[in-house]
Amino acid sequence: MIVCVEENGVRYTQLRAFHHVALAGGFSRAAELLQQSQPSVSEQVRRLEVAHDVLLFDRAGRKVQLTPAGEELFALTKSFFEMEGGIATHLQRSRAALEGQLRIVADSAVHVTAAIGRFRVSHPKVAVSLWSGNTEEVLARLRAYDAEVGVVGNIGSAADLDQVPLGDTPIIAIAAHGLMPHGQDSIDIRALDHWPLVMREPGSRTRAKLEEEAARAGVAFRPAIVVEGREAMREVVASGAGLGFVSRAEFGYDSRLRRIAISGAELGMAETLVTLRARSDVPVVRAFLNVLT
Repeated sequence: MIVCVEENGVRYTQLRAFHHVALAGGFSRAAELLQQSQPSVSEQVRRLEVAHDVLLFDRAGRKVQLTPAGEELFALTKSFFEMEGGIATHLQRSRAALEGQLRIVADSAVHVTAAIGRFRVSHPKVAVSLWSGNTEEVLARLRAYDAEVGVVGNIGSAADLDQVPLGDTPIIAIAAHGLMPHGQDSIDIRALDHWPLVMREPGSRTRAKLEEEAARAGVAFRPAIVVEGREAMREVVASGAGLGFVSRAEFGYDSRLRRIAISGAELGMAETLVTLRARSDVPVVRAFLNVLT
């Protein structure tokens, strides 16, 4: 914020130059703070002194020291620039509140729930909707302008998308209590085909990653049951029908299920927040990205 002070010949730029020299204790450091050249800062202070026939600094070599008149002026400029900062803060807070809608579609909501909470605190007038979908559905909705923000797993680079990494988490198997021997907390990927497998629909990145790693291990998965959606898969697994698969971050707490680590494969899922690059200037998109940091 710039306030023009020109009554009685006092100019804002001269006062600002003086204030920063007094604050920094020298012309060089003041020039750095103001992102100006040192001669420019020195000239502004000189003009202030000449215009009012007053010496504000004792200049001794590279060191400068405030004169009594400079000390008095510095006390005034500290109050002035503090008030200016307060005015800028007030105007910032008084801006019209962000309104509208923010549509998020995610393959796993757990990765953005905390950010949604922070966003709602900062922008209570924005209506937030959260949908679930596999990676193909997330990207299709974004590109159809049916959502502003997406969350996907293990996505490659794409020219039309901006991406924010949300972290990595391993894929695990889940099973109902009693399906596997008590105390068995891990299973080799090559042994999975000995069990009935409850798999997500084609288009699920979790399924695709499992099948890729199984192929590397020389195993071809034959799903016993295919279900659409993570929650439906959990319910089928909880019935005791077979082993299902989720990222460890998505497991949460379900007393009906137990976690089984998978060995013999690299089964990490990299979760990523994605937005359309063409919509990077949409206010709700910018505001949501701000709360991630």
